[in-house]
Amino acid sequence: MGLLDFLFSIVKAFRGEASQPEGEKPTGVQRPPRPQEPSSPLPGAQWPTPQHDRLRYQDQNQVNQQNEYYISLRAKANQEGDAMAKCFQQSHEAYSRREGALAKELSEKGKQHERTMEALNAEASAWIFRENNSDSKPGELDLHGLYVKEATSYSEKAIKEARQRGDSQIRFIVGKGLHSNGHVAKLKPALEDLTKQLNLPVEVDPQNAGVLIVQLA
Repeated sequence: MGLLDFLFSIVKAFRGEASQPEGEKPTGVQRPPRPQEPSSPLPGAQWPTPQHDRLRYQDQNQVNQQNEYYISLRAKANQEGDAMAKCFQQSHEAYSRREGALAKELSEKGKQHERTMEALNAEASAWIFRENNSDSKPGELDLHGLYVKEATSYSEKAIKEARQRGDSQIRFIVGKGLHSNGHVAKLKPALEDLTKQLNLPVEVDPQNAGVLIVQLA
């Protein structure tokens, strides 16, 4: 290597450029090497624990529930619900005044608002259920973001499918009610009522008070 080449290599090193090994030429796009998983945790680090997994799932659930698309669907459904209630009230008032034609018209408008509200809520519940359960473990169902009626419907369907598969149990993530109005859990008592109706034993996960374990066999 001449003096000029030597100086040029020093400049490249200061600029952070990687030199191409002699005798090798790039052949198209080079894929970066796949990182290898360490056979043991790095010094001072620990393998993820079940609690770490629960916290990660909870964080992701909160992100999903703050999604603009999901919030928009719920907000539109609430608006339709308000319009529905207003129409039904006006229909009742018109009927009391013996204005039958107007009462019927307002009633039909109320029913239309009701159908639209139910369609929007169905779309919202399907989205949040799919997102929250995209990485769920087998035999586990996350019900965050669902209204009580929706959660009950999804749970009953899941129990039926689990029984058909021959599963011995199913786990429902219902939360502790920390993000509910008044911090009162709503899904948990509703699921406990459902399991009583189906005559299935249910218990709270001793490691997580926000999970119900339903025995199927």
